[in-house]
Amino acid sequence: MNLRDFKKDVEYLIGDFIDDCVLFVSINPHKASEELGDIISEAVDLYNDMKDKANEKVEGNLRTYFNGLRKEMCTKVDELYERLSAVITAGK
Repeated sequence: MNLRDFKKDVEYLIGDFIDDCVLFVSINPHKASEELGDIISEAVDLYNDMKDKANEKVEGNLRTYFNGLRKEMCTKVDELYERLSAVITAGK
């Protein structure tokens, strides 16, 4: 695991989540809500936070640091997907 791989993972995972949100809104414009806007905003904040953490100077084992960041990012993206799923199913 290195910086380049981690940044690609950030781009892919969080970018894919935001794409899913935008796709849902474009298919279901009547279901767009403030909560969905908040979820997208949190995803953008997570993206920026992960990029900032990736660019920090790290002392010690880089592999351990990036594995911890990857685990944190995956956990938060899973939480965002759960919230998105709740918004989608609430409108049914």
